[in-house]
Amino acid sequence: MSRLVFNQILSEVLASLRLKVSLNDPERESLFMELLHYFGLIGATNECEALENSWKDPYNRHQIEEYIKAWLKRKLEKKKAETAMVV
Repeated sequence: MSRLVFNQILSEVLASLRLKVSLNDPERESLFMELLHYFGLIGATNECEALENSWKDPYNRHQIEEYIKAWLKRKLEKKKAETAMVV
């Protein structure tokens, strides 16, 4: 259930950025686990509810958005570097 909430959050962030980025399952799982760990939600009694409540709070929402944006930026830069090495 918490992955459903995460996917909704990720969709909203991507839509706000107007990015057409596709994440494969391992990347999506990595971002999900890193996000939970970074915000101290991993191991919470109800991760789904904790993530949803964090998303509803304006301050936490902004922090989550910024974390996802930074994560995506690192991912895109890494892919560009890998592509440049191949050429």
